[in-house]
Amino acid sequence: MLNSRQYQIKHDTRYEYTNEVIQARHLLHLRPRQSEFQTELRHSLRIDPAPTDQVLLRDAFGNEMLHIVIDRPHARLQVSAEMEIALAGRPMPDAKQGISWGKLREQLSYTSTPRTRNDLDVLRYRQESPHVKLKNAFRDFAVPSFTDHDSLMVCAIRLMNNLFETLTYKPGATNTTTPLLEVLEKRHGVCQDYAHLMIACLRSMGLPARYVSGYLRTAPLNPLRDTNRNKPESKLIGADASHAWVSVYVPPFGWIDLDPTNNLVVNMDHITLGWGRDFSDVSPLRGVITGGGAHQLIVGVSVIPVAQ
Repeated sequence: MLNSRQYQIKHDTRYEYTNEVIQARHLLHLRPRQSEFQTELRHSLRIDPAPTDQVLLRDAFGNEMLHIVIDRPHARLQVSAEMEIALAGRPMPDAKQGISWGKLREQLSYTSTPRTRNDLDVLRYRQESPHVKLKNAFRDFAVPSFTDHDSLMVCAIRLMNNLFETLTYKPGATNTTTPLLEVLEKRHGVCQDYAHLMIACLRSMGLPARYVSGYLRTAPLNPLRDTNRNKPESKLIGADASHAWVSVYVPPFGWIDLDPTNNLVVNMDHITLGWGRDFSDVSPLRGVITGGGAHQLIVGVSVIPVAQ
């Protein structure tokens, strides 16, 4: 089994406007995040029309972002990011080990004094955020997954399993403004909804969880056969677009990434762009414009393994 993998990624975003945009300001989260499991080998970014000004920044969560200003009329905006990434295999801790969910909830409760600087950082991911509200409905959905005798990681994986079995992946059924209570009621959505709903369930149980934005392997590693299942290997759900998943804080292992859309523990099929409290913190491209009228958004993503 390989303990490393390389990918070539292309992410194209195009806005076509019915009227000319007079001025635009955008924030781009399109630079992959460096970590002990992920290394950027190559990265390029093309923007048309070219920005009249741009500044490279780092947000409150440590993600690199680019602020651009376009001070000339334009009827189309094209942003193309290309990159090559090397991934290292992540250690897979024993899910039965680690802290219990009740102990961590008590450690990070309002009545407890955080003991470390790390506790203070983690608390940012336990509170409400713009797209993730704390509701009894989310807690009620989560409760059956959390038993007193099981570790936090076992319970989080059980919650992921339940979400995967409960929700139906249905592109176009929701958008970025669809309330999570509606997602839970109608039981369908896309990767962003799966991630937000799992985060809402965890936080409603008093546990920290963060939103991870990135990409998912597009093509099967073996287009003819998956040797584990003895049948043709298919694409993972959510490929060919930006993807989202969840990171759960599990002492002493740290942050463990779980993908509820595909019901798996993240390893070497996912490329991380950045993380935050929810989608609003790490949207690949967002901004404000003057003029423009209506617009059409076209996004294309490909994530192709590089032969090694």
